[in-house]
Amino acid sequence: MSTALTHGAMADTANAVAAILKTRKQTLAVAESSSGGLISAVLLAVPGASAYFMGGAVVYTGKARMSLMGLPREAVAGMRSASEPYALLLARTARENFGATWGLSETGASGPTGNPYGDAAGHTCLAVSGPVEMAFTLETGESDRAANMEAFTVAALKLLASALDA
Repeated sequence: MSTALTHGAMADTANAVAAILKTRKQTLAVAESSSGGLISAVLLAVPGASAYFMGGAVVYTGKARMSLMGLPREAVAGMRSASEPYALLLARTARENFGATWGLSETGASGPTGNPYGDAAGHTCLAVSGPVEMAFTLETGESDRAANMEAFTVAALKLLASALDA
């Protein structure tokens, strides 16, 4: 089967990250929003994913944040959802909730329009939490939903790869 999950930039980066995690016997949990589960899917497409992938959640709404992550409204008071502080909170919470070495998160607006917070389509904030923490904001400048979801996924995996190299 030739798909984006098994070939291309997403798959190459996922394979590289998976190899490092497996070699180090480290684990990962994912909390994602506008990538819609694509980060988890590409990581799970790597054979042997059960050695490192602890679980993931698509945290697309406030209700999902409360139900899947256990983060009530009070925990995010004064925080915008498509921001680096919120992305770090999601990454930390995913790591803690799953007992993983690393937490990886993504939160943004895939398009074709922006989000209710004033961010344009193509805006996302990514974060990783573990032995090191990093956050990054990506602006693709594009309104193509599927292309943005792929770009967000590649950027999240590259951020994780950077953290693993730190």
